[in-house]
Amino acid sequence: GPGKIDYLTVKAYRLLAEAEVLIYDALVDEQLLELVPDNCLKMYVGKRGGLPSTPQSKINGLLVKYCQQGKLVIRLKSGDPFIFGRCILEIQALIDADCDFEVIPGISSVTAAPLLAGIPLTDAVKSKCFAVLSAHQPDILDWEALSRLDTLVLLMGGKTLEEIVQQLIKHGKYKSTPVAIIRKAGTSEQQVWIAELSTIVEHVKTVRLSPGVIIVGEVVTLS
Repeated sequence: GPGKIDYLTVKAYRLLAEAEVLIYDALVDEQLLELVPDNCLKMYVGKRGGLPSTPQSKINGLLVKYCQQGKLVIRLKSGDPFIFGRCILEIQALIDADCDFEVIPGISSVTAAPLLAGIPLTDAVKSKCFAVLSAHQPDILDWEALSRLDTLVLLMGGKTLEEIVQQLIKHGKYKSTPVAIIRKAGTSEQQVWIAELSTIVEHVKTVRLSPGVIIVGEVVTLS
């Protein structure tokens, strides 16, 4: 789940209590680490932009190694593992090594962050649909198509916010379109900025926005 331990699912809670090996990501609430048994081996393999990261091949190797030793291994990620969770390579490594595994659904910041900021992603009048996208590489996105949609939810867009705004305005979004940025959703440090598309960059120019979720659309006015 996103943010605090409060948003952990019951199934995940039960599994953590049985873990023999815990391989966990960045953005995981440290309280979760206290749910595992005292003798559980805990290994941090987080990846954060601009910081030293554990190579994916090493993560794959750790999962296979301890699985083949017969251990109950938990690969703990924030949010939901299948939404920008980089887990396909890990799953393929487990399949290739004939390791049994199960993927547990989680609560994604895609839906949780707007909710915690009081912003509905759909509305009978203002939003009949929404799209979710990674803004890490804005140059490969179809901005003409995206600009026609009612609501956009962008992850990993903190460093590319200015380009996002330029592309949306260039492809038809009104400069007055409301935008919300939610930083560290679901934590005690949660912050929310709301402005128009034409002014949002100025509002947050001195702020590190990661981890953040950007919402573009008229539903922002319902906050």
